[in-house]
Amino acid sequence: MEINSPLLTIPGIGYTLAAIMLAEIGDITHFSTPAKLLAFAGMEPATYQSGNYSSTKTPMVKRGSTYLRWAVMQAARLVSMRDATFAAYMAKKRSEGKHFNVARSHVGKKLLRVIFYLLKNNTAFVSKI
Repeated sequence: MEINSPLLTIPGIGYTLAAIMLAEIGDITHFSTPAKLLAFAGMEPATYQSGNYSSTKTPMVKRGSTYLRWAVMQAARLVSMRDATFAAYMAKKRSEGKHFNVARSHVGKKLLRVIFYLLKNNTAFVSKI
């Protein structure tokens, strides 16, 4: 069976990662916004509030599809090595003092928003830099 998906146009995403992502996401029309896809992957930040206090340093909630989250995190590392836009974003997060894995999760969130757009519009990935 041949995979003909816009995900394969992203540098660093091969057939295996694309197949895992497509199998876990299923029909992209089930997600109306990228935030809902992030929540499905379990990559949205947790919220902690009490009265007027809102915490700013919260971890990922890690609810949702474990396999999709794993595939996105693997792809984030590979894409940040092969695409200048994602490499610059990774470098920016690292320069802010973030740990490698935290910066990689930020790249993963950005990548998931790009994947949402590509699948929703059925268009190929074009690097901006």
